[in-house]
Amino acid sequence: MADREKRIVIAGAGSIGCYVGGCLALGGRRVILLTRPRIEGALRQGGLRVSDLEGRDRLVMPDALAITDDAAVALPQADVILVTVKSGATQEMTALIKVHARPDAVVVSLQNGVDNADRLRAGSGLRTVLAGMVPFNVVQSPDGELPLRVHRASDGKVMIEDGGPAGLLDVAGLLDVEGLAVETHGDMKAVLWGKLLMNLNNALVALSDLPLASELADRRWRLILAGQIDEALRAMKASGIAPARIAGLRPALLPKVLRLPDWLFKLLARRMLAIDPQARSSMWDDLQRGRPTEIGELQGAVLGLAQRRGTPAPLLESVTALVRAAEAARLGSPGLAPEQVVPPDASRSR
Repeated sequence: MADREKRIVIAGAGSIGCYVGGCLALGGRRVILLTRPRIEGALRQGGLRVSDLEGRDRLVMPDALAITDDAAVALPQADVILVTVKSGATQEMTALIKVHARPDAVVVSLQNGVDNADRLRAGSGLRTVLAGMVPFNVVQSPDGELPLRVHRASDGKVMIEDGGPAGLLDVAGLLDVEGLAVETHGDMKAVLWGKLLMNLNNALVALSDLPLASELADRRWRLILAGQIDEALRAMKASGIAPARIAGLRPALLPKVLRLPDWLFKLLARRMLAIDPQARSSMWDDLQRGRPTEIGELQGAVLGLAQRRGTPAPLLESVTALVRAAEAARLGSPGLAPEQVVPPDASRSR
């Protein structure tokens, strides 16, 4: 069987999963979307509209989509399983893969956080599991809008682990289609820790209720992000972790760039600001929908390092506490100002 004929299951087809799955289907790949009943209903009724920052706008008709909310139907058919559930659902998906997937299925984690591939590897039997990283933001259309639209609102190549025995399925080649650039990387741990540094901004978007581009354009919010990254870099250094470059920058330079005046930041950080004006973060979407966020896998992962190594992290602690409070309130984004986020003992880090 040629690689392009392999069957790909998107395990957890939300915003990212529907975008990836839609691009793959449009690229002639055989795709099954394993998703929630709400999304399944919308896709069966109106199909899937896939658009991006470069101007592509394509439609997958309902009869061209294979969709189910039943893991026992989807997973046994999979040659490749792309896990796109939120980190909090990794354990549940791991158990489903262990029970239903074929032993020779290749599992790829396309999730936020740094340890989801390890958790999948530990719990899914002897299956091949590859770490992956999705660098871009995807915006989903409001509930009830048909066709369901997923819009890639920023750019970047998906990276997956370069590993496995000779003769292993060329997963990157299978997934690399129009609108979804994919490449391999030899040190995915470094890539995931590097991405986590920028993902520390997800919480600020969620707390501010601002679109990502507007939030990043405001130096007051960038100062908070820079302070969080400083705390993270100290904890990582103390733990012997060397994160990969982010947006072409060495991690140590990132806080300096974020602290630049607005006019200079806009001039020098064009790549970072190449974002659709309405894009927000998945954490913002979680608060709006009253769902648990990934704060434990993002800020929480760094706080774990900081606590074990004894490095101070007051900004990360403050941001985490505010997101936890917003989760508990179930009222959506609290719409905070920057001054409401920074604790007094963190002011020196700005």
